[in-house]
This record gives sequence, C-alpha cells and structure tokens, in this order.
Amino acid sequence: MNPNVNAIIKNTVEQFKSTFNTYPDIILTSPGRINIIGEHTDYNEGFVLPAAIDKYIVFAISKRNDNVCKLYSIDLKDFHQFNLNEIKKNEKLWANYLMGVVNEFKGLESKIGGFNCAFSGNIPIGAGLSSSAALECGLAYALNELFNLTLDKLTLAKLCQRAENHFVGVKCGIMDQFANLFGQENFAIMLDTRYLKYKHYPLQLNDYAIVIADSKIKRELASSEYNLRREQCEMVVKILQKYNPEIKALRDVTTNMLENFKEEINKNDPFFNNTLYKRAKFVVEENERVLKTCEYLTKEDMQSIGKLMYESHIGLRNLYEVSCQELDLLVDIALNHPSALGARMMGAGFGGSTINLVLKNELEDFVSNLKTKYHNLTGKSVDVHIINITKGTSKVNIE
Repeated sequence: MNPNVNAIIKNTVEQFKSTFNTYPDIILTSPGRINIIGEHTDYNEGFVLPAAIDKYIVFAISKRNDNVCKLYSIDLKDFHQFNLNEIKKNEKLWANYLMGVVNEFKGLESKIGGFNCAFSGNIPIGAGLSSSAALECGLAYALNELFNLTLDKLTLAKLCQRAENHFVGVKCGIMDQFANLFGQENFAIMLDTRYLKYKHYPLQLNDYAIVIADSKIKRELASSEYNLRREQCEMVVKILQKYNPEIKALRDVTTNMLENFKEEINKNDPFFNNTLYKRAKFVVEENERVLKTCEYLTKEDMQSIGKLMYESHIGLRNLYEVSCQELDLLVDIALNHPSALGARMMGAGFGGSTINLVLKNELEDFVSNLKTKYHNLTGKSVDVHIINITKGTSKVNIE
C-alpha cells in the first residue's frame, strides 16, 4: 500500500471515530480501474480488458442496533442518513450510488441492518476511472463482510450493476464492477461479458508505465450519445438477424459478415453516411483487438499493444465518433513523443481521460511535454496520473 493511501486510511478512521464516536468494525480499500482496450464492447456482449489501479476509496463501517443508515462523505464534508424501510432517490448523486446498493441488499434472503459509514478517496471524479463502481463495490463488499452474508464476488458485481442500472439510472455494463472486485496486482482481466468468463493476463510493465491524462472536459454528451450508440448497434443486429437468426449481438458478427451485408445495412440506415456500418465495424474490430492484446501480453510485446491502443483510438474517433478535440489532441501530443508506444481515449467519450503506454526512463519528459503542449494549444491544464495495477476491493488490517 503506498503512503498516500495509508494517509487516507488513517484520516478515514479518525473522521469515522470523531463523527460516530466509535471505532469502525471494518476498513477496506476499493480501487478505481483502467480499461487497456475494449471500449463500448461490453453492451455488445463482447470482450474487455480492464485492471484495478492504485487509486482508492477507503471505507470505514460499523453495525448499528437499529434500521438507520448513516453515510458521511469526508471529502465533500456531506452527510446523508436514511432508514432501511424507506429508501428514496435524492439530489445527492454520491448518496444515490450507495443507497442503490443497500436497496439491492434488501431484496436478498439474507438481511442487513443499519450501519454507520464514512469514506474518503483519491480517485479523480469524472476522469473515467470509475469512482462510481468503487463506491458501489466498496459498500457492497463491506456489508457482505459486516453481516456475514457470504456472497461471492460475482454476485456482488451483479448486485452493484443492478444498483447503478435501476436506482441511479445509468445503463452501464458490468465491466467496472467486475474489475473492481476481481482485480489482481500486476494482472489485467480479459472478461467475456456475455458469459462472464474471465482470465487474468500478466501485465508486467517493467520498463514501461501507464499514464492517465485527464482532460478535465466534462462528459456532457456522454450519456445521451452512449444510449444512441447502443441503439445503433442494436439496429445493425436486427438487420443481420433477418439473414442469420443466431446473431444475438455484435459479438456474433465477423468482419467478413459485415462486409457482405454492408449494402443491406446502409440501405436500412436512417442516419445516412454509413453511420450504422461504421458503428458496427468499430465494435467488431475492437473485439478482435482485445483478443490480440491478450496474445501480446503473454509474449510481453508492449510495442504491438501500443499500436493496437492507437488503432482503437482511431476507430473511436472516426467510426464510433465518441472522441472530442481535446482527447484527440492529447493522443496526438503523446504519440509525437519518442517514449510513447500507444495512446487512446478511454471510457464513454466526449471528455474524460486518455490512457498512454510510455517508456519509464523518459517518463518525466513525456509528462512535462504533454502538459506544456496541451496548455500552449488550448490554454487548459491537464491532470496526469502514473498508475500501478493493484488488487481488487479488500479489507485492511484494523490494527
């Protein structure tokens, strides 16, 4: 555990004690995540390649002897409490993520009681590192431990996804929650989102570093455009199902199939300009890139992985059209530096972060060059995070 996280743990425990006048029963760390490659493939029942990272939300929690749940966000200095028998969505988004999880636990046979909870963290908000899944999974893991429910990690991941889908109202896939709970130090997770089968692949960075560049551009279009992309993918599936009823999602479509039916797809395209074809082409090729990246990980071929990352960005920019000027600029600046092997936008798009694969011995110069050129060209600053691959949500020794 790095010193910064130790400081957050210490502060969280102190704040818990002063707020609730008792010691926590459980302390745990819940990580953010990156996605190396495999963007917008999860809701198409495809493949993703995420990993848990050493940016965390730290939870301190204890049982109460009633049905009251008290939540304290240390960083926001904000407090929210509710009764287990009356859970209602409110204007506090952070509280909704947590209440959604509690609401899902209420539907289980094993029951939970009231609790006190305080949390604090260093996952940048809005950077695409999934602070929301860290909130959800951290609390779910804590309640599972606190009330001895013995639910497995997959059950918890599904529960947290349901909380976000139904209570918060974000139609996310399961990737973020899965990465949070199944992360392993120095391993990426290849997840088949249709069957929820997974395999850990070694991510031995050695001479390389993963750098996150947060554009701090708010993803205002991401939600509406995300839903539109889902709809467009589903439209392609419906067109192709007329010819092959076994196609259930773009996961089942090959490059050859897409080319063979390109004319038919375009003929049924209400958006014109080959839009539906372009969306499908990106998803089909992105699934192939995930599988290739896994091969290269086993060979420790970082050069080839870097090239696939850039190919992914080109597809996200030109075919899926979810990038933005600032993300494109960050990728271009990165790839014009001799130390960069690859770069791409990461996440839903229209803002957020880029992920960069960089030679360690030129890391300082890379970061300085990125910050300076981005500021000179846009007048804006960029936040840079050098991250390590870590384990998923886990308890901290209370001593």
